[in-house]
Amino acid sequence: MMKLCSRLALAIAVVLATEGNATCGAGEPSLYDYGPAPEFAGIEHWLNSDPLSLADLRGKVVLVDFWTYSCINCLRTLPYVTRWYEKFRERGLVVIGVHTPEFGYEKLTRNVQTAIGRFGITYPVAQDNQYTTWKAFDNEYWPATYLIDRNGHVVLKHVGEGEYEETERAIEALLGAQGAAR
Repeated sequence: MMKLCSRLALAIAVVLATEGNATCGAGEPSLYDYGPAPEFAGIEHWLNSDPLSLADLRGKVVLVDFWTYSCINCLRTLPYVTRWYEKFRERGLVVIGVHTPEFGYEKLTRNVQTAIGRFGITYPVAQDNQYTTWKAFDNEYWPATYLIDRNGHVVLKHVGEGEYEETERAIEALLGAQGAAR
C-alpha cells in the first residue's frame, strides 16, 4: 500500500509539474505565464524616450528592469541589461528601466540622468518615484527583472543578481517565437 501511495503521489506531482502554462525542456529556459503585465503608471519622467505603454509595445518582447542607481546589486546587473539591449534590440527586444528610488536623493531627475550617462544606459528609463509601477508589478526588491512576451504576458520573473544565462536564453526563445497576439 505504501508503494502505491508513493507512486500515486509521484504521478500527481509529475502531472502538476507538466500541466498548466509552464514551458521547460532540455536546455530551454523555464517560462511561466504569470498573466498580463500591468501597464506603466505614475511615471513622473521618461528619460531616453518619449512616454511608452505596454499596449503600444504589444508584439515586442519587453524586459522591464526595476533598479535604483545607488544599489550595488543593481549596478552589478546593469552591464548584462545594457548588453541584452544592444544585442537584441534589432530583433525586437525592448528594454525599459524602471528607476524606483530607495532614498530621497534618488528621486531627483538630474541625479538619475547623471547615473544614466555614467553607466551608458541608452534604453528608455521610467522614473517611478511614487512606486506606482513598482506596486502594479507587485515588486518588492531591487534589482528585479520581468520578461514580457509578444502577447503582453509576464513569462519570467527574477529578483537579484545572477541567472544571466537563463535570462538570455529566455530572451532568445521569446524572440524566436512568432506566436500571434492573444
